[in-house]
Amino acid sequence: MSDGPVATIIREKLNAALSPQRLEIEDDSGRHAGHHHEGGMDAKPGGESHFNLVVVSAAFEGQSRLERQRTVNAVLKQELSGPIHALSIRALTPVEDSHSA
Repeated sequence: MSDGPVATIIREKLNAALSPQRLEIEDDSGRHAGHHHEGGMDAKPGGESHFNLVVVSAAFEGQSRLERQRTVNAVLKQELSGPIHALSIRALTPVEDSHSA
């Protein structure tokens, strides 16, 4: 399944800012059907508004879990004030990711 417009923006911005070794973007909007923030960019039911992310990047080295969340939120600031209503972030360093495999 290809990315929708919001997921594409997320992918482009995170790739540019963090050069992740691994980036997983899951559109979880379908589980929130009927929610008043449903709709994403086009404000249509089922639109891209809720996402789960896994970001593995060396840019997170030396950062706390909270700092990593803030880093991702800063990269996606514009989208978080618009089409994205909820964002779950799992931010790992490459070493942490190799231990979880």
